Amino acid sequence: MALSASSTVGEWLDHPVGGRILGAVLEQAGASAEALAPARSLPLEQLVALSNGQFPAEMVDSLVAAYREQAPDDADAPGTASGSTAGATSAPAPWTEQVTPGRFTGQTVVVTGAASGIGRAVAARVAREGGRVVAVDLAKEKLDELAATLPDAEVVTVAGDITSAASVEEIVRAAGDRVDALANVAGIMDDMGAVHELTDAMWERVMRVNVDGTMRLMRAVLPGMLAAGRGRIVNVASEAGLRGSAAGAAYTASKHAVVGLTKSSAVMYAGTGVQVNAVAPGGVATGIQVPGQAEFGGARLGRFMGNIPGIATAEHLAASITFLLSTDAVNLNGAILASDGGWSAV
Repeated sequence: MALSASSTVGEWLDHPVGGRILGAVLEQAGASAEALAPARSLPLEQLVALSNGQFPAEMVDSLVAAYREQAPDDADAPGTASGSTAGATSAPAPWTEQVTPGRFTGQTVVVTGAASGIGRAVAARVAREGGRVVAVDLAKEKLDELAATLPDAEVVTVAGDITSAASVEEIVRAAGDRVDALANVAGIMDDMGAVHELTDAMWERVMRVNVDGTMRLMRAVLPGMLAAGRGRIVNVASEAGLRGSAAGAAYTASKHAVVGLTKSSAVMYAGTGVQVNAVAPGGVATGIQVPGQAEFGGARLGRFMGNIPGIATAEHLAASITFLLSTDAVNLNGAILASDGGWSAV
């Protein structure tokens, strides 16, 4: 099989020539093939957009050129793809974010986890669509960087811990008289551990951030939403909230809890003008850290990772989340939107 820029990372790694070429590049960068395991189903060229500059387009070109040189018979084989993106008719067209001007004009939207990843993408999109954003995260410097990239928008930054009552009060004060929408994005990962590998510290930390923090922000903004007769809350669950094979016991339990919290609240506040929905991301290229890899649980879960259809960008998830945050989600309440590339359909 001939390799090209549109061949998947897995096809490159498994090819006798391509694997050697790509492995040498990874080794030079101080990495290994295992580092690309979550991206096996992605076309090699997509790493350019997902790597934040660590995998430039020139590197893809050089890999394809080296492959052509070292496996010319493969590269010229009839009926197979060769070369770069040119002629790769089976590759999907690249997605381009389409900002909707004015969609959030006059609205205040609180976004947690706004310093990086999905939260940053959501905050940036709401701001570019006219909303006043209260951007919340622990990382003050990164929040300031976000605000600096949006000089024409109103971005209020709050460096705080969503599990802290004092920080939650500060967030509400910063928002002011009214919160039109809340995006509960902040979350942390576990170490893929099974129950017998769980420490109390891991369990408590994951639950505190993913469940307690989500609930505390909801509880803080709901009285104002109820008084106004309108409001939209979007919680970020996970594919791990829909199945048992996407993460460790702590993270999976926490995201199932987020799904339950979302559905319960949708029922409780139905008819009040307040809508509560959730987005369940699949594989996403974000800055979320996996604290090591539990030996037993990690090995068990590894066999299921090949089911991931692909890895999305933070902007892909922001498109789903901002839809639910907007008034366009008028008839949705209690929905768990699987923004996972079809993983949940497998």
